[in-house]
Amino acid sequence: QVHLVESGGGSVQAGDSLRLSCAASGRMFSWYVMGWFRQAPGKDYEFVASTTLSGLTIHYGDSVKGRFTISRGSAESTVFLQMNNLKPEDTAVYYCVADLRGDFSRWLGDYDAWGQGTQVTVSS
Repeated sequence: QVHLVESGGGSVQAGDSLRLSCAASGRMFSWYVMGWFRQAPGKDYEFVASTTLSGLTIHYGDSVKGRFTISRGSAESTVFLQMNNLKPEDTAVYYCVADLRGDFSRWLGDYDAWGQGTQVTVSS
């Protein structure tokens, strides 16, 4: 069983940067996929980014391409989300997710584990 813990959220101004971290406990393999979804107030979950723990296959949601970067840590149990040029519409709770079959999906329900979430608030 995989347990995920996010950190790094906060309140910033538009144009600022934040870095989110997600630490996974449990045995992790290079083909596992870890990523991020977000949910803004009153909206559905939105795919943000994902990566295999090998770092070889990465996907981004259209709204964050060119501004957000997902990466894995030196240990194959941590992923980061570097968020640059933040906008008020990036305000949401960000959730770390994991797929233990190595499958990519833009649907939250396809993932095997997710964390409690971390709040990101961007003011204009």
